[in-house]
Amino acid sequence: MRIVLLSSIVPFINGGARFIVEWLEEKLVEAGHEVERFYLPFVDDPNEILHQIAAWRMMDLTQWCDRVICFRPPAYVVDHPHKVLWFIHHIRIFYDLWDTPYRGMPDTPETRAIRDNLRALDTQAINEAKAVFTNSRVVADRLKTYNNIDATPLYPPIYQPERFSHTGYGDEIVAISRLEPHKRQALMIEAMQYVKTGVKLRLAGTASSAEYGRQLIQRVQDLGLRDRVIFEDRWITEDEKAEMLKEALAVAYLPKDEDSYGYPSLEGAHARKPIITTTDSGGVLELVEHGRNGLISEPDPRALAEQFDRLHADKQGVAKMGTASLNRLAELKIDWSTVVERLTS
Repeated sequence: MRIVLLSSIVPFINGGARFIVEWLEEKLVEAGHEVERFYLPFVDDPNEILHQIAAWRMMDLTQWCDRVICFRPPAYVVDHPHKVLWFIHHIRIFYDLWDTPYRGMPDTPETRAIRDNLRALDTQAINEAKAVFTNSRVVADRLKTYNNIDATPLYPPIYQPERFSHTGYGDEIVAISRLEPHKRQALMIEAMQYVKTGVKLRLAGTASSAEYGRQLIQRVQDLGLRDRVIFEDRWITEDEKAEMLKEALAVAYLPKDEDSYGYPSLEGAHARKPIITTTDSGGVLELVEHGRNGLISEPDPRALAEQFDRLHADKQGVAKMGTASLNRLAELKIDWSTVVERLTS
């Protein structure tokens, strides 16, 4: 088939939302399809959001391809008779984040009107799709709750999982992701003041803002943890990432209500590491089974410190969890052949 992959981006911001499109393109080409990848910039400014969506809606790709596969909002409003969605998330400030501190705008008649119109547009456009897949059960549940649309979870794999290997279990719990408040690196740092074993924490990734990066560094210093917390505020290459995970004790990924399990969790699993997360981390809980392939903690520094210590004190148990972590991927069919088959059937 001729397939167009269609998604939105925030210019100059890299991450999983781009990777899922780029990696799928390569796998579809390997399967014999012709593929084009289209991105358009998109920002969730309430004063501009409906204008931007109108621009997407006016695009007609019917004559150019047999199928479009849409990802981030509002790509799915594009008009095509064979539209398939791999739905990553809503524009969350108008959905599940509306009644939270993350809304970032006042609750006024004007913003509520934008919210209500957006939800109606989304429901109509998503219902046009021939098939709707999501990247997690969490996102499928949101579609059902807010749009009354049934969707099937289709778990995203990582690119070239063979890069990740395992050479043992050292002292470091590794957390590699963008440094952002909702990824809760600060919670991990706070936990380290309460650990009782020789466990260490390695934080690595680019900070979402220079100020947030400085706050984390300052907190490490204020708590006297410079010998226990390794902090790398920079872009980590794929080779560096694989090297960090080789001898890690475990991988920590504990965002606040994440849409999916996150690539850091998968990378850790491919390196045969237990995954540490929290009870409110969202999609990660679809991957992690407490005590089997990782540990699930309350989002509290002392509780998290206990889980860090538990792993450090029981390397034999860690090894068993690491093996189960890898096996869990096969159980959930997290692989590219499954993805390609579902999206092209």
